Amino acid sequence: MKQMVSVLFVCLGNICRSPMAEAVFRHYVQQEGLSDKIQIDSAGTYHGHVGQPPHHGTQQVLKENQINYDGITAREVQKEDLERYTYVIAMDDQNIRDLTRLVDNRIPTIHRFVDFIPNTTYQGVPDPYYTGDFQETYQLITAGCQHLLATIKNEQGWN
Repeated sequence: MKQMVSVLFVCLGNICRSPMAEAVFRHYVQQEGLSDKIQIDSAGTYHGHVGQPPHHGTQQVLKENQINYDGITAREVQKEDLERYTYVIAMDDQNIRDLTRLVDNRIPTIHRFVDFIPNTTYQGVPDPYYTGDFQETYQLITAGCQHLLATIKNEQGWN
């Protein structure tokens, strides 16, 4: 029997992209009946938003798509997170660099979110805090979360 799989989504402030990914991925995991097998969380590399709920733009796009985000509040990623989670998934290359510095430049297994999206030309998930385009971010997040879940199910033999 396989152990519990844990997934941590990481972005800069943990108010836009990573909480959106946490909520969307949680939604898909619940739909598949795998909530007892996959633990999901999100965090940010920046401490300035700790304790805050998701950005209103993230809340809006999740509401429009009937995805629950209850209980999600921003937190700062901790060094221990990089060892505790099965999958640490960063939204862009700057997040990967910040995470790598947390562990004294050892290279932990950090995945780039867009690498789970087949045939994408995106190098990272654009930050809607700066672009204002929460819909673009949501579309990338849903595609990546669907493929991430398929990857995990395949690796765990849950198909």
